[in-house]
Amino acid sequence: MAHPVPQHVHAAQTQLAAALEKAEGRPVDLLTTSWDEVEKSIPKLLGGAFQPNNPNHQGLALGVAGAFAARLMGAHQAFWFPNRDSPEAASLGFAEAVIMLSPFGAVMDALVHGKLAKLDDLAKDIGNSLGQARFAPGATQALGAQGPKLGPADYQRLFDPGFLQFVVLDPEKAKTTFESRPNALARDVRDALGRTQPPLPPEARQQFEGQIVGTLERLDAELPLAEQMEKAPRIAELVGHMFATVGGTGAAPEEFWGEIVLPLLFIGVPQQFPPTDEEETQAFTQGAPVLSLFVDMVPHTVQAPDEGLLGVFEHADLSLEHPGFGKVGALRLIKVNMARIKPLLEQFDADKTLDAVRRFTQYMEENAGKAAPPNPQNEEMLKAAMVLLGDLKKAATAVQGDVCLRRLTEAEAASEQAVAVVRRALQAGRIILS
Repeated sequence: MAHPVPQHVHAAQTQLAAALEKAEGRPVDLLTTSWDEVEKSIPKLLGGAFQPNNPNHQGLALGVAGAFAARLMGAHQAFWFPNRDSPEAASLGFAEAVIMLSPFGAVMDALVHGKLAKLDDLAKDIGNSLGQARFAPGATQALGAQGPKLGPADYQRLFDPGFLQFVVLDPEKAKTTFESRPNALARDVRDALGRTQPPLPPEARQQFEGQIVGTLERLDAELPLAEQMEKAPRIAELVGHMFATVGGTGAAPEEFWGEIVLPLLFIGVPQQFPPTDEEETQAFTQGAPVLSLFVDMVPHTVQAPDEGLLGVFEHADLSLEHPGFGKVGALRLIKVNMARIKPLLEQFDADKTLDAVRRFTQYMEENAGKAAPPNPQNEEMLKAAMVLLGDLKKAATAVQGDVCLRRLTEAEAASEQAVAVVRRALQAGRIILS
């Protein structure tokens, strides 16, 4: 199965090939020409040495990254998958082992060191790792020719932070956590794993010990976590969540928050609906989710920002929960100012919103001259949106603390129930017998 190359990567690769042909007076095949030969042409394109902070030079690096990825796709069944943490908004995965690579990051490193041949070394290392996975005990059953292969959806579930939730952090607990030494935090987490109610399954406990406790223990025991966040940003954010979260919402895809849930707040409870056109009526009769049509068609009663995170939070509304996060490149825990939507949340009434959507459905049925086709997805979306907005209202108006937006992968979202069990154990009082 062919996996599409991200459009901006393909465009950069095409522009690079054209620039090389013009500079050298002949076509340069980026998939077969040695990296040493490609590198000889780069100063001609850049007019000098590579500068990593120059946007034009970064564009060239992206073109080289596309070529490097294409070579890996041909040699090792690599494929692109969406990844919002990556500078190119996508990363490379491999079918036979869990190996994630940012081709752009690898190329930038090679160009900074003036040695594109490092890409050959990296490709060789990847080949060796894939070979070891292929011939490891049990590999035939797990990932061999007769077994399932990993695909883009598997990698996106594991690595793309496409889910969001709002969490409320106790600011004092958060400060204490981030300024504690990692070995002390590791001891507390390990101790909590033995006190969870209900007890964690052995495999879940092993995962917590390996991924969280193990990572904390590998950090410098003499320095507070806040001074080492750049070494383990995901663990720092998760530890803050586990030790300091006192409320919040469930997790849902970013698109669902931005395109359905939060717009409902700005729409409010309309008493009238706008005229429909033929395209909208046709979408309704063909079974489009009524909730999506409601959000698309009904104007906002309160003006939302033209731009900003989720169409709600402007740049000035975002800040760091702790200064230590200033060292982290791609933040997954962001403190948000809820002042803009707090009045809307205070007015939110799930029953009134549900009634507005029902009335809108009747309105569309009258215009279409027929009832809405059954669509279970619409009811699921509507129920989920009401739950999320109810949780967000409680988080913003009834729970004291810092409201933060937390990004997480689909796999992390699926493990939130286990995280909540450990969090309760961490935050519960301990009974000491004497």
